[in-house]
Amino acid sequence: MLTVHLQNLIIHAYHGVYDGEHKAGNNFEVDLSVTYDEKNVKLDSLENIVSYEDLFQVVKERMEVSTPLLEEIADSIIRKIKHQYSFVCEIKISIFKLEAPIANFQGKPGITLHKKFDD
Repeated sequence: MLTVHLQNLIIHAYHGVYDGEHKAGNNFEVDLSVTYDEKNVKLDSLENIVSYEDLFQVVKERMEVSTPLLEEIADSIIRKIKHQYSFVCEIKISIFKLEAPIANFQGKPGITLHKKFDD
């Protein structure tokens, strides 16, 4: 198995359920892992592998669409990657809000969505 990672992507976006989050925005950290079986693939060309540049484009484009819930964003990114690379067998994505508008809160809340495919 081969896993392609994008880690610690910092993207400014406009997601959230609280007043003002859609105007001020926030910094989000995204970690993504995409796993596939490389046994029948020649690993000598971008056409034969999962490109981390393509994965970054998928994440970047989806993060540009304002959405209240991180869960919805994660699910749509996974669906887009699976559609683009039908042979992937596992995708894991974590999205963290780096400056959550919660009184007296320090840290970074987030979610992780992990899907395995049997096809």
